[in-house]
Amino acid sequence: MYENELKALKKAGRFRERKLFDDRLDDLASNDYLGLSQNKKQFTKAVKLVKEYQTLSSKASMLVNGYHPIHRIFEVTMAEQNGFEEGLVVGSGFLANMSLIEALVRKGDRLFMDEEYHASGVMAAQLLGDRVVTFKHNDVDDLKQKLVQYPAKRQIIAVEGVYSMSGDLCPKEIFDLADEAGALLIVDEAHSAGVLGKKLLGIFEYYGITVNELHIKMGTLGKAYGSYGAYILASSEIISFLVNRAKPIIYSTAPSVFDTALALVNVKHIRKNAKKYRKKIQERQTVVRKMMGVPCHSLILPIVMPSNEYALYMQKGLMSQGYLVGAIRQPTVKIPILRVILSLGVSSKKLQHVLALISHNTVQ
Repeated sequence: MYENELKALKKAGRFRERKLFDDRLDDLASNDYLGLSQNKKQFTKAVKLVKEYQTLSSKASMLVNGYHPIHRIFEVTMAEQNGFEEGLVVGSGFLANMSLIEALVRKGDRLFMDEEYHASGVMAAQLLGDRVVTFKHNDVDDLKQKLVQYPAKRQIIAVEGVYSMSGDLCPKEIFDLADEAGALLIVDEAHSAGVLGKKLLGIFEYYGITVNELHIKMGTLGKAYGSYGAYILASSEIISFLVNRAKPIIYSTAPSVFDTALALVNVKHIRKNAKKYRKKIQERQTVVRKMMGVPCHSLILPIVMPSNEYALYMQKGLMSQGYLVGAIRQPTVKIPILRVILSLGVSSKKLQHVLALISHNTVQ
């Protein structure tokens, strides 16, 4: 039925399939930035925490009776740490973006979205028709012009703290512009929370921004926090509105109790060990600057490949050397890349070896 479409994907080097990679490979492909996915001590802490309660699973939506004390403890912890009034735990980052964009952009409002915003936000925006305005990636002037060009009852800006494929940071000038315009600002911190800032709280902390009622922060638990799920932090009013209007929150089974517990113990662990982790992050960023000659402000290093086939060839070659990196192709990116994650779960020495191999074999 879909044979021709699958053939076309294979011919273009864009065919994908699920793979069970050798667990012995050094992981420089996933978003496990701090290496917590293999921390069995933290896993055991989460098991112990869940066992303290009679109910071990979600069993229903949050508005029926799936809302668990662990969910609430996590929400309060995240809100307090990050300086927000209220928190909301969500089933996944995809659902969090769908919830925010589909629910908050009402009739008469305008959403201004960075052109490189995550696919979940783009998909949600497709539900909004002409209420969406896309601006050039990280282009403050383009955004400023479009805010003037498209007045609205409410103007809502959507950006990422760290962009998942390029690894670049949203400029502080966009935060300043949002405040000047009185616009709501949605910041997807999936790739910046646990990576940026003195306490590794993310881009708000990194820029020293004081949170206000127009700021909304969302992030995932499946990256630096070593678990699965997501959260939204905002004013009490906005969180209450989402609970009442966001369909992915209302009609989904509540997030996994265990995964929330694992994220909770990991968040506390990161806060306690932030100085140690920050030092290791800086070490890896320095390695990239010295070896690749490019600045690195996150834990994502994209390396452009001449073709999809060569990206897959490089990935296979690095696997033979014991390393797993991401070979990212269209439609995720416009130009194929090797996406190297500077994971703290892999030693700095091994990272240097990987970068040397890539530099030696990359076709310019």
